[in-house]
Amino acid sequence: MTIAVFPGSFDPITLGHVDVALRARTIFERVIIAVAHNSTKSPLLDAQTRLELAREATAHLDGIEVATTDGLLVEFCESVGANAIVKGLRGGADYDVERPMALMNRSITGIETVFLTGDNALSHIASSLVRDVARHGGDITAYVPRGVESAVLRALGRDV
Repeated sequence: MTIAVFPGSFDPITLGHVDVALRARTIFERVIIAVAHNSTKSPLLDAQTRLELAREATAHLDGIEVATTDGLLVEFCESVGANAIVKGLRGGADYDVERPMALMNRSITGIETVFLTGDNALSHIASSLVRDVARHGGDITAYVPRGVESAVLRALGRDV
């Protein structure tokens, strides 16, 4: 069985993330969305909320699972028997950030990273931008799966 791990902080999960997971599923028999703790970020949503939102956003999709990871990504990949890591790219800046990580992961365990170009209609969507729009009172429903907006607003201390 071919298994890919699609890692990220998913703070919050966006329609762009769901699109990448769906397209990865056309290549791999199983895709595991790995909701990760990133020590360089201070998440808006706690890990359990991010996990639940990702599960809700993908519950209707066959072959896509959601798990949490806290540690080296390559160790998580080995523990689930993954053949590859999947990363979505919105543009060149994403590639510049992701390439060194892909090379490091490959040097540690030999696992390859597959880069999927994001859907052009969704390429402007980033979790950080979604959080900023919500912080300033903007409507984020066009950028996130159902249920995510209310979780983001609760985390910001706004009435839902």
